[in-house]
Order: sequence, then structure tokens, then C-alpha cells
Amino acid sequence: MSNSSSITQFLLLDFANTPHRQLLHFWLFLGIYLAALLGNGLIIIAVACDHRLHTPMYFFLLNLSILDLGSISTTLPKAMDNSLWDTRTISYYGCAAQVFFFLFLMSAEFSLLTVMAYDRYVAICKPLYYGTLLGSRACAHMAAAAWGSGFLYALMHTANTFSLPFCQGNAIDQFFCELPQILKLSCSDSYLREVGLLAVCISLAFGCFVFIVLSYVQIFRAVVRVPAEQGWHKAFSTCVPHLAVVSLVISTGMFVYLKPPSISSPVLDLAVAVLYSVGPPAVNPLIYSMRNQELKDSLRKLIQSLVLQQQ
Repeated sequence: MSNSSSITQFLLLDFANTPHRQLLHFWLFLGIYLAALLGNGLIIIAVACDHRLHTPMYFFLLNLSILDLGSISTTLPKAMDNSLWDTRTISYYGCAAQVFFFLFLMSAEFSLLTVMAYDRYVAICKPLYYGTLLGSRACAHMAAAAWGSGFLYALMHTANTFSLPFCQGNAIDQFFCELPQILKLSCSDSYLREVGLLAVCISLAFGCFVFIVLSYVQIFRAVVRVPAEQGWHKAFSTCVPHLAVVSLVISTGMFVYLKPPSISSPVLDLAVAVLYSVGPPAVNPLIYSMRNQELKDSLRKLIQSLVLQQQ
């Protein structure tokens, strides 16, 4: 029986058993990764350089893009490296680092999405107090709270998980070091404290979810009272992208951590893991840019200026 002290590396899930399929996975992941880098990078540059976008909503969107870049850079490069060089290994400390950064960035992203719901609530339901409640200092504090809560969440889980003895080998049935899959390798009588900690964190996440729902209930009640159709369009153009991103993150995350073991299968677990770890970082820029005219105009000017510089 091996334990955590004797394990020096873990074995990640092998996507395919032929070189051609492995190269196909490499190019697929590379395309998704480059699209995520381009989309989120353009949003970061546009918000930072365009003074018209120096508002609380776009400040939080800039933070969201940074978190998306970090989360997808935590998982995909190692998966691409393994597919390209026909290997499955990841070092013990590399796996611990991957768990920490992924949990840190994803939990901070969910906290930030909660803050963004509050931003939309104040903007639509209390517009006269928007500048007071969401001044530059308040926005900085809320963003720092989101990043700090993610850091503490990841630190607790990573320290607790990798202090457990691993008695079920070192093969992880996932393309990255995912927390539920690592817990399957621990001894049956040693992982209960991590499950308890996970339950507490899920309860806190549920509280954030309730806050988001209640915020949008108030938003929709306020929007319905607006007689002008243009006011409806402006409100929904900023709320629908946020709701779409929240729905994607919550639905896939809940399925991963709360699904019953009876419906678990390697193919299904892999598909959902790709969806919740790779999907939001790659799709978020597209969701936000499609419905937001100000952001589209800024991105168009940014791309035009980059093209003119190349000529």
C-alpha cells in the first residue's frame, strides 16, 4: 500500500491510445487555449486603455478576464504537453500546485460573479446611489475580497487534501488534478474531514447563489416597471451575459461536486470537467462582447488600431 509520502508523481487520464488522436487533442486544446488568450486579452487591454470603460462593471469584467486567463492556463498547458509528448505524468508538487491555483481562481471567479450581481442590482434598482455605493475604493475592496476568499478557500483545501494518505494508487481519472478525483485515492477513513470542509464551502457557495437569485429578482421587478422599451434593452444587455456565465459555472460545478455516484462514468466526468474548466474562460469573452455595444465598439477600435500599426 502506497501513501502520500511515497508518491512522487501522479498519472493523469490518457485521452487516446494512438499518436494521431493524441495530436488531435493537442491541436484542439491549443485552438481553445489561443482563443481564450485572445478573447480575454483583448477585453483586458480594451478596458485598461479605453477611459469610457473605467466604470465598476468593466472593472469587475477586467478582473473576471484575468481570472479566466489564469484558470485555463492552470489546466490546458499540462494537458497539451502530455498529449504532445505521449505521457501521463505530473509531479506530486505540480499536482498540488495545479489543485491550489485552479481552486483559487475558480472560487475567486464565483465570488466575483456574486459581486457583479450586486453591481447590476445597484445600477438598476438604486441608480442614484451607484456612485456612492460603488466608488473606486469600494470596488477595489470588493475585488480584493473576491480574490482573498478564493486564496483562503484554495489554501485550506490544498493543505488538507495533500496531508491525507493516498492508499489507492496514483492514477487520476481526469485530464488535470481535480479535487474529487484525488480524494478517491485517499484512504476511506481519512478523507472525511476534507468532505466536511467541502460541505461547508458548498453551503457558502449556495449562499452566494441565493444572493445572486435574489438580486436578479429585484432587478427584474425594477425592469418591468420601466415603460420605455429602450430601458429594457439596456438593462438586459448588461444582465443577460452575466446570467449566462453564472448559469454555466454553477450548473457544471454543481454537477461535478454534487452528482450521485450512480450516474458517474469516465466519459461523462471528462466531458463535464472540460465544460466547467475550459468552457467559461473560452466562452466568457464571446458572451460579454456579443451583448455589450460599448465593449464591442471599444474592441473594434482596438483591433483597428492594431491592424493600422502593422501596416
